[in-house]
Amino acid sequence: MQIRSAFSIFWGIGSFQALAMFRRGLFYSYLSIYLRYYLDLSVTETTLFATLPMLANIIAQTFFWGRLSDRLQLRRTLILWGEFSGAVGTVLIWAVHVMAASPYQAGYVIILGLTVVEMFWSMSNIGWSALISDLYPEQKRNEVQGRLASVGGLGRLLGIWIGGQLYDGLGAMYEGWGFESGVLFFVAAAVMLIAMVPVLFLPEGGTSRHPPADSDCGPMCAADSLRLYIIFLIAMTLINFGRNCVTIIQSQYLFLESGFAVSSELLSHIVNTESVAIVLLGVFSGHIGRRIGNGRAVCAGALAAIAYLLIFALADQLWLIFAASFLRGAGEVIILAASYAMASILIPPQQRGRWFGYFNATLFLSWGVAGTLIAGPVVDTMEFMGFASVMAYRAAYLSALIMTGAGLGIQLVLVFVLMPRAGIRKAVL
Repeated sequence: MQIRSAFSIFWGIGSFQALAMFRRGLFYSYLSIYLRYYLDLSVTETTLFATLPMLANIIAQTFFWGRLSDRLQLRRTLILWGEFSGAVGTVLIWAVHVMAASPYQAGYVIILGLTVVEMFWSMSNIGWSALISDLYPEQKRNEVQGRLASVGGLGRLLGIWIGGQLYDGLGAMYEGWGFESGVLFFVAAAVMLIAMVPVLFLPEGGTSRHPPADSDCGPMCAADSLRLYIIFLIAMTLINFGRNCVTIIQSQYLFLESGFAVSSELLSHIVNTESVAIVLLGVFSGHIGRRIGNGRAVCAGALAAIAYLLIFALADQLWLIFAASFLRGAGEVIILAASYAMASILIPPQQRGRWFGYFNATLFLSWGVAGTLIAGPVVDTMEFMGFASVMAYRAAYLSALIMTGAGLGIQLVLVFVLMPRAGIRKAVL
């Protein structure tokens, strides 16, 4: 932080975050629809495009890239190689999937291709998580994560809007054209390569190069922190799995002809309501964490997520869906910033690579594994039993609400009972 100005460092990480969220919004917001309605995969099968790649991502992070990062204290290098491999792999996935013998096979080419790519792309994820903790002291991490979420929200907003336009070729082509023609694959790959540029101007990171101010915790203190951290991981697994298990099926639900029957353009507006909340709340999330403590902020974010799930499960008017999307975005940014700050304080600095791999797993796996094990089977089973599709999707949201509530319960016990007993600082509480 002394060698390079705080502004230049934040500009670098902020630019990367905006480009990364632009690419995610552009590509993943519509991939579920493409797999379900164009390539004819079942609801559960569509969730596999997140489940299998995220499993590969987390396994690689935890057992290889995280350990390598801790051993060599490499952060920026891993980000650069991860983004490069992701760009090349994305283009190859498109090339192979258009040569498949049937649409159904093409769907599995995309799923398996993304799985292979994520093994290498995960270098970027673990490098990024550890780098933020290396560069900023613990009292600044919530604020920085909130600002990054806000900047990323702007990129996501633009990416979702452009993705909605490209999905059907500005309305001049057919639904799914953006993926089949390769345009969405090419744009996503190009953004990954461009995102490497601001990273080149960041420090390498690593605790050996930038000794952390919060590294004076002794062996006994570190052991206590890790015990609490494991309970925290259980709470975050339930909260993240609950609120995110419906992420993949949400666009399918809104597209449903017997339900809201939205167009790809209207879907982009609904999803971008979430982005607006992320942009607005991201600016204040650091203040929220400082004012009430990171642990309490996680509880507040979980309550917002529960409200979003309840509205989606019961609403029959579109304006309520917009309101719920705003609540989802608010909960997302508060949980993201506060939980990261909480994890970064509880993890011993020298073990950030490996333990951040476990923390990332609670979030990354929630987009896919939870959908495959919970939301997808609930919808498919209820439809098989003869229930209306709308009721089947709403049941999935109610299931998600129960799981999120269970995670909130554990987090409340952790924050109001276990941490005070252990003498944990108010900033974490």
